[in-house]
This record gives sequence, C-alpha cells and structure tokens, in this order.
Amino acid sequence: MKKKIIFSTLISLMLSVLMIGCGNQKDSSSSQKDSAPTEPSVELNISAAASLKEAMADIQTELKKVKPNVTLTVNFGASGSLQQQIEQGAPCDIFISAGQSQMKALDEKSLILENTKKDLVKNDLVLIGPKDTTLTGLSDLTSDKVKKIAVGEPASVPAGKYADEVFTTLGIKDAISSKLVFAKDVKEVLAWSTSGNAELGFVYKSDALSSDSCKIIETISEDKHSPITYPIGIIKASKNPEISKSFEDFLFTDTCKQIFEKYGYGIA
Repeated sequence: MKKKIIFSTLISLMLSVLMIGCGNQKDSSSSQKDSAPTEPSVELNISAAASLKEAMADIQTELKKVKPNVTLTVNFGASGSLQQQIEQGAPCDIFISAGQSQMKALDEKSLILENTKKDLVKNDLVLIGPKDTTLTGLSDLTSDKVKKIAVGEPASVPAGKYADEVFTTLGIKDAISSKLVFAKDVKEVLAWSTSGNAELGFVYKSDALSSDSCKIIETISEDKHSPITYPIGIIKASKNPEISKSFEDFLFTDTCKQIFEKYGYGIA
C-alpha cells in the first residue's frame, strides 16, 4: 500500500513538472511573438495626374491589405504643374503623369531614378457635354449652337494638348479659337462641361465614366492625336526608394490592373 502511495506521488510530481514546463514554453513563445519587430510606418508622397483620383482611392484601399504600414499622400494636379513642383524640390517619391513630355523633361534633368520609368496605363480622349445635350459629335464644334468649348491648358494639361492636336488635325483651330475656355486640369473641364459653363469639353474617358452628370458624345479616334499613355517613375531624391519600387511593382499587379480597367483605362 505504501509503495502504491509513493508511486502515485511520483506520477503526480512528474505531471506537475511537465505542465509547468509546457506553461513556460507557451509563455516564452507568446513573449517572443509579442516582441517580434513590426514594419516601421512609411509615408510615400505621390504626384499624380488629376484624372487618376478615383482609381488611386481604390488602389490605396487595396495597398493597405498587403502593406498596412505604408500610407500614400497623393498630390493630384495637372501633369505640367506637378512636373514644375518636382523640379522646384517639392517632396515626391513617385510621379505618374498623363503625358510623356512631363516625364521626359524630368528624366532629361536626371530627376528620375534609373530603370524606374515605365508606361503604366493608357486612356482615350472623349468629347463630352451635359446629360441632356443634343449635340452629336466633332462636327458641332464649329456650329453656332456651341458658344464655349472647355479644354485643359495645353502647356500644362496633357488632355488640353491632345485636344489641341485634334483641332489641328481637323483644320479648325482658327475657326474655334474664340470659343475655347482653358481649365487648370481635366476635373475642371469636366465640371464646366456638365454645369452649363461650356456646351462641350474634352476630357479622358476615365473622367467621363466617373461622372453621373456627363454624356460621352464621341470617343476621339487615335489617328487624330498622339498616343495617350501614363508613364510612372520614381524620383531620384526619394527618401524611400525601395518602398517606392515595391509600390510601383504593386501598380502592375492584376489587382491594380482590374481597378484601372474598372475606371476606363487600358493597360499600356
């Protein structure tokens, strides 16, 4: 009987030691997990063409799912204005332009990091008016029914430059010059063309699809203007070049391609 009691006592002690050991192991594992280093927070400054506003909002949401530590601060505007800001030293990690000339100008000044300049998406130029417009196409530009045509400032807004090329191709530039009203970016052109401040306007297809107030009257054929591609490049002065490269790669994933296509962009 005494032997049985001793044996039972030994078994109980062994079980107690094992349980304490497991508990310590669990606590140690939990402690290691709690003390595991987390990725530091990073803010990327993006200068992007105004027409990308809606798509970038969705992209930021998707980025947070895979890179919760990365925050995007996006400066939207006319590509030419953004180019000038970067040249003047404005903080910027990544530039996405609606035209090639702005990116080329920065590249020629050695402001773009080598091997990071790529074509991201392409777009279409469209002629728009308010939802209830009765106008039917480019032939209306010279009509007495049209008093004002909204376009982006050609020197700083790529959409305005493409529209100017259309006028030259059609041979109507002089005939309609008095009707043209110039906006600071395509979002302003969109607002003027749908509010009655102008009967017609030239914006990108992506802008038109983002508005419930406008009607696409005509999609301008590509033979009337130079190709509309949006290049992206990382600024050489970026304080976060590796994270910037990672974000640039993210923009070329299927996730982002689907977002761009949703907003009317084509893949470059």
